[in-house]
Amino acid sequence: MNPPENLKEMPSNQALSKAGRSRVRIFAAGCIVASGLVLLVVVYAQRLTPDEVTERDYMEYWAAGHQLVHHADPYDFAAAYQLEKQNGMQTDEPRISFSPPVALEAELPLGWLGAKAGLIVWLMAELGCVLVSIWLLWRLCGRPDSRLQLLGLAFAPVVACQMSGQIGAFFLLCLVLFLEFHRTRPFLAGVALMPFALKPHLVVPFAIALVIWCLVSRSFAVIAGGTCALAASCAASLAIDPHAWKQYSRMLASFPLVDWFVPTVGMALRFWIHPSARWLGYIPEAGACAWAAWYAWKHRGQWDWMKHGQLVMAVSVACAPYSWISDQCVILPAVLAVLWAAARSNRALLLFLLINGVMLTELFMLPTMTSHWYIWSAALVYLVGAGMAGVVLVCDAGEADSSIGRRGQLTGWYTFL
Repeated sequence: MNPPENLKEMPSNQALSKAGRSRVRIFAAGCIVASGLVLLVVVYAQRLTPDEVTERDYMEYWAAGHQLVHHADPYDFAAAYQLEKQNGMQTDEPRISFSPPVALEAELPLGWLGAKAGLIVWLMAELGCVLVSIWLLWRLCGRPDSRLQLLGLAFAPVVACQMSGQIGAFFLLCLVLFLEFHRTRPFLAGVALMPFALKPHLVVPFAIALVIWCLVSRSFAVIAGGTCALAASCAASLAIDPHAWKQYSRMLASFPLVDWFVPTVGMALRFWIHPSARWLGYIPEAGACAWAAWYAWKHRGQWDWMKHGQLVMAVSVACAPYSWISDQCVILPAVLAVLWAAARSNRALLLFLLINGVMLTELFMLPTMTSHWYIWSAALVYLVGAGMAGVVLVCDAGEADSSIGRRGQLTGWYTFL
């Protein structure tokens, strides 16, 4: 006997009802996020003072944009100092960008805005990058049934970007877009990595592993995408300021950046052993490059950018000769991967909360990010690297039921912390 027609329709009706509820939840979540962003804009517009605007590193990008709009030198110390003083800066040290002129078109729009309005737009763009990155990571890792991803908003380097206006949040989105596209749209994946040319020293070991992977897997479209994007960006920068590279070289010659104390492991090694021996600061990165080449070649047959790649990124950041706490935003994918993998244990979460809490305390208590106390924050990067190493070992040994980076397969991982 055939079942009644209404019983046949029940499963499809239930599926439609479930899909409808899912769309309602997505719409509600979008409304909540949009409302929160609007509220932040209102708070920033009412509460930000000229002194609070000009004390942020964002001013170096705004000053460069303002100079470009008026066809002037974006690396001119005197002009930047005058602009910042006119907008309420209290200190006597100008803020100027030390990034190479490979993406001046990104700074140009800031020159059409006032310092305060530009900062609000800049901070909202950074926050948007973080939110999109966390959402994409959650999808990439199989939509884990937890709320641990919300910790990304309180991650100390993310907070540091909001406090300083540095560009680490933009780098985070670039990395996550690469993870999203490297399998299906390799050309776009290469394009996504182009902004790292602004701080190439941050990702040298990662770049070495990337080149080896591209050659072994014959993913030449990634290299083509990055090369084309870099060429297009440099062409746009030269169109905006034909003398940009000459101005940049003159600025570096007059201001020896390598003699600045930066809270990194390499710089601490140099100042501890022999302050005038600049080469000592590059020893950790040189070792990291050699290790990255060996590691990428060893795992060339089963390379996974969400496992092996994030371990290399953590090592790259930890050993960079010149970086700030805000640059550590790019290890957020590794942080969330470790927390999701160890979701059954509270030890990893407690350790993260402890270290992240101390780093947040430093951010709010210390006057500048150049303090030597930030050197120990590299401990978080090393711990994340150790956690990712544990993830790789567990997965490569076949003890996990699935592997991170393949959608819908995160559940079943063995905890290693």
